Amino acid sequence: MRFSDRIPSRLDDEDDEEKTKTPQSIPVDKHLFDARTVLITGGITQELARDVTARLFALSHVSNDPITVVVSSPGGHVESGDMIHDAIKFVRPRVRILGMGWVASAGALIYVAVPKEDRYCTPNTRFLLHQPSGGSSGPATDIEIQAREILKMRDRLNRIFSEATGQPVERIDKDTDRDYWMDPEQAIAYGLVGRVVPTIDDLP
Repeated sequence: MRFSDRIPSRLDDEDDEEKTKTPQSIPVDKHLFDARTVLITGGITQELARDVTARLFALSHVSNDPITVVVSSPGGHVESGDMIHDAIKFVRPRVRILGMGWVASAGALIYVAVPKEDRYCTPNTRFLLHQPSGGSSGPATDIEIQAREILKMRDRLNRIFSEATGQPVERIDKDTDRDYWMDPEQAIAYGLVGRVVPTIDDLP
């Protein structure tokens, strides 16, 4: 997770996503909306957060039926992850989250927005928790301010993961000091995942 208002993090080898809808994508979006399903894929950016939040609010306006959010993300901009995390908690319908591929960094922050019993994943999903990082530059006083804010962010995120998993904050502090990877079985034991669902028929 990167702490930066100016340069949201992204993978170096990640291709830029299409910024406009193709005619072929419009029917897919309609079917996803009708299925009350929201996809979160790729890096977590401000643009993605706006799109996901808009979809959540629109689905909430239509009905109170449950919403399924599918997450496959390497992470990204922390505050954008915060926006999606809070939006999931904010809307009235019950939200269940399905992890697929990988759920990492700010993606994991989004993943724990729902109670553990509503957190699912497919068998080959990998999970990554770690502390936020930043790339500040400029006057020494500004760098010092950024460093303090990163520490505050780290403590806040660790409390969120502690509450979501039932692990002591001290354990989260230790585990997230470096990249902490988990497979589904390890994530279940850790309290991060509620259940593995191999097929859609296994999803309640």
